[in-house]
Amino acid sequence: MAHKNSEEEFNELATLFFQGRMTRRRFIRRAAQLGLSAALVSRLAPAAFAAGDEILESSPSAPNESPITRERVEYLQSKPYKNTTINIMVIRSAVGDCVEYHTPRWEEETGGHVNITKVPIDTLHQEIFADLKGSAQYDAYQTAAWFYGDFFTSDEPAIVEVTPFVKDPKYPYWDPDQFLPAIKRLYTWQGKLYGVLLDADAQILYYRKDVLGNQDYQEKFKSKLGYDLPNPPKTMQEMHDVASFFTGWDWNGDGKDDWGISLHAKVNQQGFFHFLTLAAPYVISPSNKYFYFNPDDMKPLINSEGHLRALEDYVKFLANGPMEQIGWTLEQGWSPFLNGHAVMEPTWGDLPTLAQNRAHSSVQGRVGATIIPGTTESFNPLTSQWEKSTLNTVGNTNGGSWHCVISRLSKQKEAAYDFLAFMANKKNAFFNVTNGWTGVQPGMKYEYFAPVGTGTVEEWENQGWDKNDATAYLNAYYANLILPAQQIYLRIPGASEYWQELDVRISSVLSGATKPKEALDDIYQAWERITDRYGRESQKKLYAESYGEF
Repeated sequence: MAHKNSEEEFNELATLFFQGRMTRRRFIRRAAQLGLSAALVSRLAPAAFAAGDEILESSPSAPNESPITRERVEYLQSKPYKNTTINIMVIRSAVGDCVEYHTPRWEEETGGHVNITKVPIDTLHQEIFADLKGSAQYDAYQTAAWFYGDFFTSDEPAIVEVTPFVKDPKYPYWDPDQFLPAIKRLYTWQGKLYGVLLDADAQILYYRKDVLGNQDYQEKFKSKLGYDLPNPPKTMQEMHDVASFFTGWDWNGDGKDDWGISLHAKVNQQGFFHFLTLAAPYVISPSNKYFYFNPDDMKPLINSEGHLRALEDYVKFLANGPMEQIGWTLEQGWSPFLNGHAVMEPTWGDLPTLAQNRAHSSVQGRVGATIIPGTTESFNPLTSQWEKSTLNTVGNTNGGSWHCVISRLSKQKEAAYDFLAFMANKKNAFFNVTNGWTGVQPGMKYEYFAPVGTGTVEEWENQGWDKNDATAYLNAYYANLILPAQQIYLRIPGASEYWQELDVRISSVLSGATKPKEALDDIYQAWERITDRYGRESQKKLYAESYGEF
């Protein structure tokens, strides 16, 4: 057989295997027949289930799970959680609604019952840790990745490692080896897996490719600014120019003035992530990976010249969108783009996903995506030097990456894990990723197209996606996650407090109540107090360890 044909046949085998349509044993045997060594193929095939290789594509007894193990099918016959109730605390938002959506299907399969309690984001952290220290009413919590450090401040973790459950084939099948590495880090602590797959947040830039590709607008832009309209912008200066150019005139032809950018900047609603994302290339570079603290003494870097320039530029961006956006939640901030009134938006993957719903979007098929633009000059806060470059771009995993963890105090750990793994099963996980109302983004290899993963455009089209939107989104999202320079996620104890101080003071700048330098100096002092309260040496050690994983 020709080499090319062998390669094509192996790719087909791999697709069938990773989609759960072929057993691991059969995959290894067929691949060996193509000339690959059994040892090599065994390493390629995930061995999460040492107890059994037989994984079925589906079973009539479990219509909401695919793939599924034979052991799982047998286990469900007894309705194993009959008369069992689990209590889960979730955030009052789309990702919380997503958890609630899956409860009746799990209940039908297992006989169990799920009580869902929804908590506002501004009190979620407080409610979780009050429960852990008090009544222990909840079996699992939907957590943001930045809460993790606080789960490990005592001798015994407050949450349960889930790897032993993953290895047991009686539970719903999902494979942590399918995580993209940048996302898996957010579900682990010191190399151990504590979170069960749900969300995978990162921020990239979405733009109207039809507007930036409009020949008339290209000519007007060049006439006004003296260079070709960037499609898409690659530098922050280009992004500013595009945002400014498209602000204040009717470029969509509906008789109303439109905008260059849309943001969601409301305090206590994750708006501060905009600043973190857009500020990254002003500070992080090949010569400096630290954004938050000096690793030698835990002194904050937040009031460096690079952070200051970034905040000043962020204020300029705000002027190129509706003035109301300082008080907008996520959904409000997405509306101008979805309704065709904003050219760009740096945000999460909810935006292109929501764009596929024609009942609430006028931009399906016209959504471009790219990594966050970079800078040609960055400030190294450790050396106090500005450094020039051709283009400095920085990736991120900014956001909550909202997912559930199991309380150490739960008396129903098995049932709680079973439900969480049910949502992580590929059939349900893929549904979550491709439907905008869930608030869930792609973090697994099988959700991406070759050569990154084993997903197909047709699978996304079957969920109502425009194929070009899906391709642009996934390519840019993945490109962001693998950029050499990354804005490392802050997950030390007290992260929620550090970010709360940042959030409140950034909001004060955006409202005009505080000058950028004053706000950053105030954040510096507030962060110093938090660090001293938690213990400088302890925080220093954990901060260094968090960077050591990268």
